[in-house]
Amino acid sequence: MKDAKTEANTSAAVAIRTDDNSIGRKKCDELRRLLESCRGQKHVIVIQNYPDPDAISTGLAHRIISDAFGVTVDILYAGHISHPENIALVKLLGIDMKRWEPGYNLSQYQAAVFVDNQGTTAGPIVEALKTLNIPELIVVDHHELQDRLKPRFIDIRKVGATATIYADYFFEELITLERSKKEHIMVATALMHGLKTDTTGFIRAIPEDFQAAAFLSAYVDSDLLAQITSQSRSRQTMKIIEEALASRATKESYSIAGIGYVRCEDRDAIPQAADFLLTEENIHTAIVFGVIAPTDQAEIIVGSMRTSRITIDPDEFLKDVFGKDPSGRFFGGGKKTAGGFEIPIGFLSGGNDKDFRDMKWKLYKTQIMQKILNKIGVKPDEKKSEDE
Repeated sequence: MKDAKTEANTSAAVAIRTDDNSIGRKKCDELRRLLESCRGQKHVIVIQNYPDPDAISTGLAHRIISDAFGVTVDILYAGHISHPENIALVKLLGIDMKRWEPGYNLSQYQAAVFVDNQGTTAGPIVEALKTLNIPELIVVDHHELQDRLKPRFIDIRKVGATATIYADYFFEELITLERSKKEHIMVATALMHGLKTDTTGFIRAIPEDFQAAAFLSAYVDSDLLAQITSQSRSRQTMKIIEEALASRATKESYSIAGIGYVRCEDRDAIPQAADFLLTEENIHTAIVFGVIAPTDQAEIIVGSMRTSRITIDPDEFLKDVFGKDPSGRFFGGGKKTAGGFEIPIGFLSGGNDKDFRDMKWKLYKTQIMQKILNKIGVKPDEKKSEDE
């Protein structure tokens, strides 16, 4: 039985849901049939290497849905969780996630599920799964189609967050949320946080996102949500933002900053720096990039792009700038107002000598800047390049 508050909020969600949701209902029914056929199996939910609230919350949502169909799952990621709000989200909600490392036993899984990504930001896990011929079963995402995976079920919608899609699954009663169940309160709270962060506090939300929020509001623990969102930036994040400000080049209302080598633990500072640069007057697009050097993997150039200009498509922009790897996979991609890219450095990885790292960074920065400026249609500042 639903309490009065739940009934009222659910009715409100139904009242504002004026769109024809036949596609969402069809996808929900399709997913239900697929999960019914998987009873007794064990799946791995793959989220991006450096998971954000949308990825974490939808991983949790898929786990709760899977449990209802007798499917056991583990949530797996290959990088680090470093943003204070992400750490708080995981700890306060007690979300059990596992970090993939070479040698991790993937053979225990019968299939793989991808939420809030399509494999392009979870490369090491994808390759390991392919080596073991573990099938790609499900993809649920809100980014542009990447064509890297071939799952049996795919649900990609142009909404503000993957959390919106999972809220729709609950609205369509793939499973029924109940306020009397603690795990349902936890998942609704997590999804609301994922929805809020991926739509920049609902500033970039579309009607489907607001409808999802209205539905989830009946189950959210507002005190817990406030605690998650009240985390402060770390000192190291502030230093990286300061470095981005100091090193930025502004061209044609673009702000572009290379910030050098960044610890894995501080990887989440890169998109935060891009968000900050975008707030500068007369800037409509910000791009921040640096080198991540995991101890157990090759170095990677990682970057984030943010834009407030509706005529710029980050997905198209980054794919055009950085192209594909030899296997045909794009190095970058994105959604309506944001994007990211990851470029493996390969055999030039490694080396702790400062002079060697500085020399490599100068090369990487020059190449990345040149590609971006070519796309914009302006020439680099040759004098500045010589001095750096």
